[in-house]
Amino acid sequence: MRDQPMIIREGALFELVTPDAPPVPVRVELSYSSRDPYAVQASFRTGQSSPVDWVFARDLLADGLLAPAGTGDVRVKPILGPEERIEVELASPSGHAVFTTAARPLAEFLDRTFELVPATSEYSWLDFDAALDQLLAPNSSDGARD
Repeated sequence: MRDQPMIIREGALFELVTPDAPPVPVRVELSYSSRDPYAVQASFRTGQSSPVDWVFARDLLADGLLAPAGTGDVRVKPILGPEERIEVELASPSGHAVFTTAARPLAEFLDRTFELVPATSEYSWLDFDAALDQLLAPNSSDGARD
């Protein structure tokens, strides 16, 4: 466990893929905190007042750069073609969306996270006391994540 969490933030441009229209650009802020070393958060700025946040495994994104990954609400896969791109598919009870983005910036973001917290060392960064406090807090459901 480390005393001070370290955070990496990176802006990215994703494109929302729709069946009957051209792709729609969507600004996304990717963030990674050493306090939650297994996860990456993506905040989708959809033009609404607050962003739509998704939290998923860092390894899922890394695996999805090379081959199809994910079996649940988040699926990531490389797109074959002249440009190195990634497809990110998100599903929830309230909807389904497919995005594409350039692979290189995503890979560079992930490289920075693995430099901060190397693979297989995540466990040593966990703050079990803080996690327990959050779980036992009276309004702990307010911080629920997908």
